[in-house]
Amino acid sequence: MQDYLMRMLFGTSKIVIDNMDAGMLYGKVKKIISVNIVYFDLGHGNDYIYHGTTSFTGMNKKDTLSLSQQEQVVYHTEKIATIYPEYYIIKVNQFDDIAKNTLDEWISFLKREEVGENTKAKGLKEAKEKLDILKLSKEERREYEWYISNWRDTESAMISNFTAGELKGKMEGRREEKIEMAKNCITDGMSIEKTAKLTGLTEEEIRGMA
Repeated sequence: MQDYLMRMLFGTSKIVIDNMDAGMLYGKVKKIISVNIVYFDLGHGNDYIYHGTTSFTGMNKKDTLSLSQQEQVVYHTEKIATIYPEYYIIKVNQFDDIAKNTLDEWISFLKREEVGENTKAKGLKEAKEKLDILKLSKEERREYEWYISNWRDTESAMISNFTAGELKGKMEGRREEKIEMAKNCITDGMSIEKTAKLTGLTEEEIRGMA
């Protein structure tokens, strides 16, 4: 993979071009962050995470070119480096297996395909579950899919029964309220006909309370 660094450049360049519409202003070009996970020896270095940005240094005075105030408004940033593509190279095989943060936990997973019980990395446990499924044989995956299908059917039935029971309980509660209201109306001397209209109960139901 001696040309991988150029492939990284090609990839970001293509994304920029493919996402430019006709007549689009250059100031609207989206920021590209290129994350490259490699399992081979790329370049020469002892670290396992490398970060690269673009900056312009004066050849004579050695100062760093910065944006003018007007340019900062156009690009919504103060630094030139944040305009151009940003590169991350993660050399998985050089990771020392000691996770010091959530990013390291992800790199450890990429290297060893294992997830610690106390992991704090967002989405890592879900990724491990999906990887485990991909490793299943055809027969094992068929059994897994059958299990998931049955589980979903059971869950759906439980939710439906709960919803029906909850609705029935609410209806019964409302009916009790109507009956109590009807009794109060009759006690206050309201006619059966008016009580029926007010509560929604039938006149026969109200006569049965008398």
